[in-house]
Amino acid sequence: MTTTLTPSPPGLHRIADFRRLWIGDTVSQAGTAVTVLALPLVAIGPLGASPFQAGLLVMCEYLGFLLVGLPAGAWVDRMRRRRVMIVNDLVRALLLATLPVAAWLGVLGLPQLYAVAFGLSVSTAFFDIAYQSLLPRLVDEERLMAANAALESTRTITAAGGPGLGGALIAAVTAPVAIVVNAATYLGSALLLGRISRPDPRPEARPAQARLRDEIGEGLRFVFRTPVLRGLTLTAAISNLCGTVGASMLLVLLAGELRLSPFLCGLVFMAEAIGGLLGSLLTARVSERFGELRAMGASVVLSGVLWLAALPFFQADWRFAVAVALQGLGWTAFMPFKIGSVALRQRICPPALLGRVTATVRFVVWGCMPLGALAGGLIGEHLGVRAALWTGATGELLAVVPLAVTVSALRVRSTGRSA
Repeated sequence: MTTTLTPSPPGLHRIADFRRLWIGDTVSQAGTAVTVLALPLVAIGPLGASPFQAGLLVMCEYLGFLLVGLPAGAWVDRMRRRRVMIVNDLVRALLLATLPVAAWLGVLGLPQLYAVAFGLSVSTAFFDIAYQSLLPRLVDEERLMAANAALESTRTITAAGGPGLGGALIAAVTAPVAIVVNAATYLGSALLLGRISRPDPRPEARPAQARLRDEIGEGLRFVFRTPVLRGLTLTAAISNLCGTVGASMLLVLLAGELRLSPFLCGLVFMAEAIGGLLGSLLTARVSERFGELRAMGASVVLSGVLWLAALPFFQADWRFAVAVALQGLGWTAFMPFKIGSVALRQRICPPALLGRVTATVRFVVWGCMPLGALAGGLIGEHLGVRAALWTGATGELLAVVPLAVTVSALRVRSTGRSA
């Protein structure tokens, strides 16, 4: 069984509040992308982090989703979504501001990097849940796929291309100064979000007897009792788990073993940005042509094959260009799954449950990432950095299994009904 998409109506860019959300989120993500490169380079370079210590830093960058991901969704469903986003933008700016201050005072160390990375992950967990819950309030259902594609394309550009620009910035002004730029972007994002004119009402009060555990359970049950959501969530979880095993060691390989410059390290992410943009532009067309679920399954398989093919080419010579190109094409292939799964979840989830459902998905999907980073650090420390990269890329090929099982079960059920 497959589902198809109808073309979204034009005029999305004319919705003023959506533009403000779009620009504010893009500014915030651009700064985050600089930190993705800056924090590991500070750890690997001036602080001399080992592969295991670098893996711990990546683990801290995602640990918040594992520890507070589930209750965060229930809390967001009780609060004004836009206010949650603004407060967490300000918290992230403050956390990042402590790093250049410590560097200038000569007291910056790995424990502070770990603490800031963890704090950022907690704030990002709240921000992202609120952002995905706010979007359906700003655009109608017919424009939801287009809105997600627009947001995801710019998120991909900034998340992947930002480190490329960040590499040049770090080379020019050092990593601590680049982190100051990131802190400023969070302040800019908060100002833009504050200009959204659509009312941000407090959600209806829960019954006095409602307990946080019960509300979390509602989100869990909805995700895992809805076959499509269950399959998509498990596929994304396996992909993120295995992907982070390798991703946690990628900069250790590039900056540590191959001794590539920050600019060249950033080029890998720049290629991912270009590939992600192309993939986001093609997502709706691919989904309409092949069916939404079938397109998402093919997306996971093809991206895994391309990322696996890139690994032998990560060398400090002409082969590096081939690796960069394959890495970018992998992101082109992955976007139908990345965008389609979010849009599908938003369409089928009741608005009152959206925060908790988003939190459940983030808990499972992003909660796997600190575990993957820890595994990557251990493999990199004891078996070598390239062994971690091969392990992660090979495991990603298995990610499609839950989605394939779901599609097969839905097809059998549909055939049985028609018979």
